[in-house]
Amino acid sequence: MPGGDIGRRLVGRRQELGLSSGEVAERAGVAPGYLRYVEESPSATPGLAFLLSVADALDTTVARLRGGSVDLPEGMGRAAARPRSLKLTPGQCRTLMSTHGIGRVAVTTPNGPAILPVNYTVVDDGIVFRTSPGSVPALADGAEAAFEVDHVDEARSEAWSVLAVGPARRVTDTSAVTRYTRQAYTDPWAGGERDLWMRIAPVRLTGRRIEAG
Repeated sequence: MPGGDIGRRLVGRRQELGLSSGEVAERAGVAPGYLRYVEESPSATPGLAFLLSVADALDTTVARLRGGSVDLPEGMGRAAARPRSLKLTPGQCRTLMSTHGIGRVAVTTPNGPAILPVNYTVVDDGIVFRTSPGSVPALADGAEAAFEVDHVDEARSEAWSVLAVGPARRVTDTSAVTRYTRQAYTDPWAGGERDLWMRIAPVRLTGRRIEAG
């Protein structure tokens, strides 16, 4: 049964060190049953004394167990003991991109390459996103663009990334604009007037997954 955020971070660090739940409980001087409860229960709210003992046993900090590094760049944790890098198939890449999310579009500008995050939706195998006329993402119109999506599991030191490459075009068909607007999961997080829809038609999908061994 999956636990809460603290439980997942605790399990991830414990597995990174190759320790069992019982071994951590013995090191920390805490009840094995309560440790398992914290690891497995989404509603667990362990106290500071417990967290201090467990953090010391796991050679980490209470802040990290609580997710105090959430405002730092992803990937601040240690690598897994025996990581494996796996190549993803195009089908797996499509599955991981799913139906919507936040990705990064890479374009060429007069000042050099630029990469910006955008809210995207996948419609009919195309990647569509909304931006403003004259914005940097709009410069992808009529050119080949790259689009990257990734996910990092800090608790388990695992991650995946997908790269889509293909021609980008602004969407001018009014029926398509209406359909994309209706199917969009959310308005752009950046706010403002963003009524220009762009579509990338991937001709190449590559990716990799890093798993803990």
